[in-house]
Amino acid sequence: MPIWVAATLLAGLFQTWRTALQQQLRGQLSVNAAAVVRYLYGVPVGVLLVVLYLTFIGGSLSAPSWDYLLFCALGGLGQIIGTNLLIMSFGHRGFAVGTAYSKTEAVQAALIALVFLGESFGLLSWVGIAVSVGGTLYLSLAGRVASLRDVAAATVQPSALYGLGAGLAFALCALAIRAATQALDGPDATLRALETLVVINTMQTLMQGSWLLATERKSIPDLFRTWRSSAQVGALSACGSACWFTGFAYAPVALVRAVGQVEILFTLLFSRFFLRERMKRTDVIGALVVVSGVVLVLLGR
Repeated sequence: MPIWVAATLLAGLFQTWRTALQQQLRGQLSVNAAAVVRYLYGVPVGVLLVVLYLTFIGGSLSAPSWDYLLFCALGGLGQIIGTNLLIMSFGHRGFAVGTAYSKTEAVQAALIALVFLGESFGLLSWVGIAVSVGGTLYLSLAGRVASLRDVAAATVQPSALYGLGAGLAFALCALAIRAATQALDGPDATLRALETLVVINTMQTLMQGSWLLATERKSIPDLFRTWRSSAQVGALSACGSACWFTGFAYAPVALVRAVGQVEILFTLLFSRFFLRERMKRTDVIGALVVVSGVVLVLLGR
């Protein structure tokens, strides 16, 4: 199995696990504070991953350039903006719609990479990207819309527009991260990805932490009061980001994000076997469509 595929599958698992644990922080932390703990507690975990990699695999750290730091800043800011847009979409009572349209990130990334970076894929990969995104949309919207007309109507809702904006921000974030890993001069793509994780998480801690300090100063003590849960969220977030960054270092963003749609399968499995919720027929159909899309992406690769 290619490194980028294994890393992407692990990224989806870690992200689902982190999201499940982060639910425990709801009611304990504000939205901004909950975002900060992902980065704040993720930095030491990222440093640990770099140290462990250097110890057991070997290699040496790369000297960052100004271009590299710029791409890191853009990637970190893009993730923050995308997360905030997604949360804004929830505020319009459109959790499912906002989430669904944010998942168009893979298609948006593919189009941006094609136009600006000249990245091209085989026809089968394009079909796979479309199928996997379509399966995710189906899983998110099934039972909430009755026809294609309803889907079109949902597209102009504020929640959908914010969701599409979030997808665009996440796509640009992923492209910036890929550019950052390629801007380093080290020969080991995995080590470059881990270095980039530490740099971006540090920048994000400073960016969103400064915003929290300026707007919600009284939330600062809560970051440390909830350290037991927050540290777990930060650790899983760092591990997930390390896997995403590794995938981006080895393969085009659109392909990584398309395979990453398996995240929704982990969500369904978590729902079924840990929360003991029954899976609906639409869940099974949507899951099979997502898997089919991922298979086509890999075959087209």
